[in-house]
Amino acid sequence: MKIDREWGRLKNVVMHSPGNEVTYALFAPKHFLFERPFKYSMAVREHENLVNVLRENGVHVDILKDIVIKKSEDDKNFRKKLEDIALSKINFSGNQRAALEARNYLEKNIDHIDSESLFNAILMKFSINLDNYINSLKYPTVDSNLPLANLYFMRDQQAVSSGILMGRMRMRQRDAEPEIMEFIFKDIYNENVNKINDGFFEGGDFIPAGDFALIGTGNRTDITGAIEAIGSGVIDFDEIMIVRNPAYEFSDASNVMINMHLDTYFNIAGDGLAITSVHLAKLAHGDVYVKTGDGYKKDHETNLYDYIKSKEFNVIDLDVGEQIAYSSNFLTLDDRKIIAVDSRKVLKKLIETNALDSYTKNIAIHDMENSGRMFPDSKKVFDAGIDVIKIDLSEITGGYGGAHCMTCSLNRD
Repeated sequence: MKIDREWGRLKNVVMHSPGNEVTYALFAPKHFLFERPFKYSMAVREHENLVNVLRENGVHVDILKDIVIKKSEDDKNFRKKLEDIALSKINFSGNQRAALEARNYLEKNIDHIDSESLFNAILMKFSINLDNYINSLKYPTVDSNLPLANLYFMRDQQAVSSGILMGRMRMRQRDAEPEIMEFIFKDIYNENVNKINDGFFEGGDFIPAGDFALIGTGNRTDITGAIEAIGSGVIDFDEIMIVRNPAYEFSDASNVMINMHLDTYFNIAGDGLAITSVHLAKLAHGDVYVKTGDGYKKDHETNLYDYIKSKEFNVIDLDVGEQIAYSSNFLTLDDRKIIAVDSRKVLKKLIETNALDSYTKNIAIHDMENSGRMFPDSKKVFDAGIDVIKIDLSEITGGYGGAHCMTCSLNRD
């Protein structure tokens, strides 16, 4: 598995189709790190369409649950590991004797449970409380102890460059996800992995660009994790800029997620072509590290816009409305060929669900009413010669991410 530039022809991805674990988050979206509520059944269809579009464009797509079930059927050792992980995620409580008996019974009979149910149990993290009810009967109360509602954002658990670097996720709602993906990479893909151990590092903050790369820091990835990443040997470039993800001056201080990852305001559509909010890119200061004989050395400070321009990149500017509607969170299929969200539809959803603070909402409405054609239908995109596949992800983006966030890219030419 190797990726050294965002615009290389995309060959393989792995994705997770959102399941019942997502429905919990729809009733308390902010607490599950979602942006807004959305229609689950429509979101599933949007995700299926994204998978189909990728396959129609020659990308091999693995669906997480499908490859787990198939491997379980073909490999007894893998199946045993899956059982052990599921057992570690299921908790029994309440009446001590009843809980112990239930645990023992499950352990003795877990081989009779199908692999799909084991996979679902890992994502749901069941907690079963057994209290006295009538005589010897016990009344089970079942909770899902922090279901992995964000797992379908498969970009973030790891970064793929010269191998696989498993991240470490800052938010408790997501901190179990890298463990699952490490298991997948090791036992299904037979890949060695490196790991972030001390800091925090998430894949949405990593963008490779040929002879250089970018790592964002802020709400999710921290400087300790970024330094650990560039010292891992997996992220191997002549230069690496560690960027401090910025915020708009008018942003509500409580909204720390609007630019949580680098790919929420910056992306690369082709060789020498970046798409970003120029305003944010100029606010995004950071340090450039240069490769030396024994690692990386800090060379100079700059901002993201000036750094990209110094690399002779052209830049397509996004206005506020386009940026907050995930316009930069497109997935590049090949040089100047991308899958992009319909940003106007997404922006309408943000406004309808009151997901924006009043000031940002007014700016978004102004941009939508006055910008004419929005990304990716804008003249500037057409003039840049970008081949755009526009798809509707207006429901599923309510979880806080677009096509880039939902795909773990494994190989590019």
